[in-house]
Amino acid sequence: MNIRSLALAPVLALAMAFPALADKIPLNEISRYLNAMKTAQADFTQVNADGTISTGVVYIHRPNRVRFEYNGSKTLVLASAGQVAVYDSKSRSGPQQYPLSKTPLSLILAPNINLSQARMVTGYTEKKNTTVVTAQDPQHPEYGNIQMVFTANPTQLRQWVVKDDTGKRTTVILGEMKTGVSIPPSKFAIR
Repeated sequence: MNIRSLALAPVLALAMAFPALADKIPLNEISRYLNAMKTAQADFTQVNADGTISTGVVYIHRPNRVRFEYNGSKTLVLASAGQVAVYDSKSRSGPQQYPLSKTPLSLILAPNINLSQARMVTGYTEKKNTTVVTAQDPQHPEYGNIQMVFTANPTQLRQWVVKDDTGKRTTVILGEMKTGVSIPPSKFAIR
């Protein structure tokens, strides 16, 4: 071993003692992960635009279906058959309904997700060993956007923040996500 190698040894040992910054997960890997997710279930914590916090269970059945069951209330949010229905236990007029295509959530529920599509991704960064992707409908950016947070090895969706067409933000933090779960179709029936 030469003197130069011996001199570099402490520098190399020091460099190896600190974890390397994680590389961003490639967009094609994130698209592949989302497209491969057919069903999933997870506990969630939701931080609403007004600062209140809700918890519950989310069920995802791609494409185009999601169900948010909220703990301690009869509030329910369903997306199915191209519609989002919000059942509020305080309302007596039935659910409020919106077209799914006009919400940023439609981007992760779409039948075929391609984050490499022109003008879809508006932000793509690495933060604290996570990859953060902000996406919007390229044809309708006025519908808002969704910021998704992923961890690597294996790729997993951990959180999303929906910014709606009025600028309000709703954050959903996911617990351990179970994929490939059996979810009865009746869970997504809008009545």
